[in-house]
Amino acid sequence: MILVADNLQITNQTIESAINQLNPVPIQELVRQCESAGAQAIDINPGPLTRNPEKKMTFLVETVQSVTQLPLLLDTANHKALKAGLMTGKNHPSTPIINGFSLEPKKLEHILPLAKKFRSKIIGYLLYPNSHVPIDEADCIHVALALYQEFSKAGLENEQLIIDPVVAPVVWENGIRHNMSMLSVMRNLPDLLDFSVQTIAGISNLTTGKIPKEKKQILEQSFFPILAASGLSMALLNVFHSQTMQTARACDALLSPEIFSWTEIST
Repeated sequence: MILVADNLQITNQTIESAINQLNPVPIQELVRQCESAGAQAIDINPGPLTRNPEKKMTFLVETVQSVTQLPLLLDTANHKALKAGLMTGKNHPSTPIINGFSLEPKKLEHILPLAKKFRSKIIGYLLYPNSHVPIDEADCIHVALALYQEFSKAGLENEQLIIDPVVAPVVWENGIRHNMSMLSVMRNLPDLLDFSVQTIAGISNLTTGKIPKEKKQILEQSFFPILAASGLSMALLNVFHSQTMQTARACDALLSPEIFSWTEIST
């Protein structure tokens, strides 16, 4: 399982200021800290980038790649920014992953073709065209099939697809119900689509809202083994939640086909 840092995002005021001022130093420092904390990939989430999207995403990709060789995920709905980021990152050891597309018409029109153009992997969210979350398992399956159909129509290869079944906050009225459906869908995706489907889940979504860090980590730690056992390929999380990271590494060690080693388990 690949652990992706979700720490580089516009909701961090220091990062927002650095992006607006094109100041690389705070971003570089954060990326170094994420890698030291055990991140195996970095998600760049600058928000919608309504002003100077190409310039800002180019700056971000160049800044992050100046201090790490880790794979990147470009996390914005702005297709102009995505294209600029992909152009900038194409000579990196691994092409950035597009995060991502859904059945929303604008994303199908403007974002999905970028994966074809740049031969990049792309994350597909299991959301309705209006961006609402399906609740029951049958609805999740229906969305997954529709998403894969659009993906295939775009001329992409199966190995380019990463499905995000969308973790719902527990405080939502149907949050727990959706998450149980999501887990079942994750387990059944390989049979449903007839290939080994890569998956990603945003762990931080589970505890959205003003919740004490300790309580966030308890829920994250409890949910992680369930996700891992359901076949999760990538986890998007706050890598500074050290206990969650320890749980993630332990789950990975327990589910690995390799010979077990205690060195994989942090204390």
